[in-house]
Amino acid sequence: MDKKNLFDLYYEMVLVRRLEEASARLYQQGKIGGFLHLYIGQEAVGSGIVAARKPHDRVITAYRDHGVAISCGMDPKVIMAELLGKETGCSKGRGGSMHLADVELNFWGGHAIVGAHLPLASGMAMADKYRNADAVTICMFGDGATNIGYFHEALNLSMVWELPVLWVCENNQYGMGTAVDRASAVSEIRQKAEGFGMPNSRVDGMDIIQVYEATKAALEKVRTGGPYFLEAVTYRFRGHSMGDPERYRESEEIEKWQKDDPIGIFRQRLIESEGISTDELDVQEGKAEAAIEEAIQFADSSPDPDPATLYDYVYVE
Repeated sequence: MDKKNLFDLYYEMVLVRRLEEASARLYQQGKIGGFLHLYIGQEAVGSGIVAARKPHDRVITAYRDHGVAISCGMDPKVIMAELLGKETGCSKGRGGSMHLADVELNFWGGHAIVGAHLPLASGMAMADKYRNADAVTICMFGDGATNIGYFHEALNLSMVWELPVLWVCENNQYGMGTAVDRASAVSEIRQKAEGFGMPNSRVDGMDIIQVYEATKAALEKVRTGGPYFLEAVTYRFRGHSMGDPERYRESEEIEKWQKDDPIGIFRQRLIESEGISTDELDVQEGKAEAAIEEAIQFADSSPDPDPATLYDYVYVE
């Protein structure tokens, strides 16, 4: 990966972090309604995975979708406007935090019902296979989704029909407030793919380069041989949502993981292995902070949806 791409990835990760931090403030101010699930701590997963895809590869994910939307190319101004329920948002203010989407970017949305988007991913992959399209559907979901029926139905069919799907489990250790080892019979989520005879692997989801390389290798296998299951072991630094009292984990555990901050790991690698200076990286951080401030101003000044259009866009024509 050349220096420009490394710069772009670093900028992207910081941009995601700053957007999420700003979103938390705006939520506390009452400007963002509904639920808000932050991606802080998991930035290396979304950025590393999407960096490895081809433009015609589809991406579909769950409700912790802000970072993935940015990685797919969505403008932070449009994301922030959607979070604030404004007409200039990607869904004209009707989707909110959990339903960011832009099919022109091949980003097929965040989905709020746990695991419900997995069968959709199988369907999209089936359509691409039917059309002989050289495209992979990248389906991202949390560890909690692997304990429900949608997961098993979707993975089973993807193997039966040899569909071009890359299944990515973002194992952030907790399904809402329940630890993986309390809800799952296996602690290594990738092992669940073995039941379908699906090739699989596990990667350190706090290291963006490892995620990128693992995804790149997995995508090559999917293009030639059917579905693949990748588990990215990561950790969310904030609660499940903004309303989470976080009584299920100790502060010492959070602090331990924060020492392996994905942005800090990548920054150190760029300095030590790529010869990039701290001043150059500080410039990227400054650009990201300015972009988020601009996004907030854009969203604040954008109009609310006209109540007369309440029933518009319900169906696709």
